[in-house]
Amino acid sequence: MTVSYTLKVAEARFGGFSGLLLRWRGSIYKLLYKEFLLFVALYVLLSITYRLLLTQEQRHVYAQVAQYCNRSADLIPLSFVLGFYVTLVVNRWWSQYTSIPLPDQLMCVISASVHGVDQRGRLLRRTLIRYANLASVLVLRSVSTRVLKRFPTVEHVVDAGFMSQEERKKFDSLKSDFNKYWVPCVWFTNLAAQARKDGRIRDDIALCLLLEELNKYRAKCSMLFHYDWISIPLVYTQVVTIAVYSFFALSLVGRQFVEPEAGAGKPQEPLEPGQEPVLALGDLDMYVPLTTLLQFFFYAGWLKVAEQIINPFGEDDDDFETNQLIDRNLQVSLLAVDDMYLNLPPAEKDPYWDEAQPQPPYTVATAADSLRPSFLGSTFNLRMSDDPEQSVQVAPSPALARAAAQTPLLSRFLGAGAPSPAISLRNLGRARGAPRTPHLLRFRAEEGGDPETADPIEEEEAEESGEEALEP
Repeated sequence: MTVSYTLKVAEARFGGFSGLLLRWRGSIYKLLYKEFLLFVALYVLLSITYRLLLTQEQRHVYAQVAQYCNRSADLIPLSFVLGFYVTLVVNRWWSQYTSIPLPDQLMCVISASVHGVDQRGRLLRRTLIRYANLASVLVLRSVSTRVLKRFPTVEHVVDAGFMSQEERKKFDSLKSDFNKYWVPCVWFTNLAAQARKDGRIRDDIALCLLLEELNKYRAKCSMLFHYDWISIPLVYTQVVTIAVYSFFALSLVGRQFVEPEAGAGKPQEPLEPGQEPVLALGDLDMYVPLTTLLQFFFYAGWLKVAEQIINPFGEDDDDFETNQLIDRNLQVSLLAVDDMYLNLPPAEKDPYWDEAQPQPPYTVATAADSLRPSFLGSTFNLRMSDDPEQSVQVAPSPALARAAAQTPLLSRFLGAGAPSPAISLRNLGRARGAPRTPHLLRFRAEEGGDPETADPIEEEEAEESGEEALEP
């Protein structure tokens, strides 16, 4: 059964993921503990051999081999190869799940298109949806070990009620070397055409819609079959597996503790007067290689994740519950096309019939949500300038664009004279036929005086002098 922990992570809190580390079913510990114990046993065996069984000369040779293996392990691009491979496998895993055929859309179209409250109408609707479920059972038998164990032969499919004896005879009489999961879909189309001829389907548009939904359903069955047929190239899986195993085979030797070279504990150079001796220290003798074990746990666990989900139709803890999907699809689809056909509750006025702005009630636990303002857009609360000049609409012109693009500070760095900020929007707008603005004024500052105390000059005088005007 699929391991679901969605409710446990519904809220982000302190140590939210920590509680998931103690689970066993579907965990990385359950997947990896055998390989982990094997790696630890081999590491301990090599460590005991080096410490107790080798002579001094053999230890020296072993130290050289360990140094070589440690350098060689760093040359394997394990993170890149393994990360790309797991990403590919995860994307493929989700695509396979979305390819599982579900009859929900098809059953709604059948219930709306195939009419008749008599036995014939009921028989047509139930038979059509049964054919759809039969197609999914046949394709899932081909890709899922759980479904195959449940229906090992076609006779078991007949006993389960997905196929009648007459239909089985028709099915077995069709000689083909290929998978025949598509046969019930063809029966579906023929039966739908017969229902249209008999008037059970009232127009060609309804028949077209019904067949379109069937084709979508059949396409998912086909995609599921092809995912099972076309795997990730074997060479890529082999490369990743060899890379991981080679890395840890080299780490078994290269990460072992080795004694420092002879003379490593003696002073290295003649000391100056007053200089303290510096000793060359070897690596810390860690009987338990913690970082190496963590590295094995991460990389080998990464590979195990890909191994588990590369085929999600097996019997692992996190594989798809295909048998439960079959049960659910059959029950829901028959309920939709039979018991619910024209079985409607009476139409009544809703509680908000006379309300212009309906507001559903909140519980005490969620009352605070009702006080939050509605989201109207990211720029709705943007503070705009209070200067009315910034809100004046003018026709676009090249002069206005150049004035907006240049600033005195930028022109000072560029060595060019910047235009005055007091640019008449009226004059710039008139270049493109903008309407006159009657309140444009120009301020003439006395030499060395304050512009705020300067005498205003009317618009007509500004025009006669040819100077620019500024709206106050």
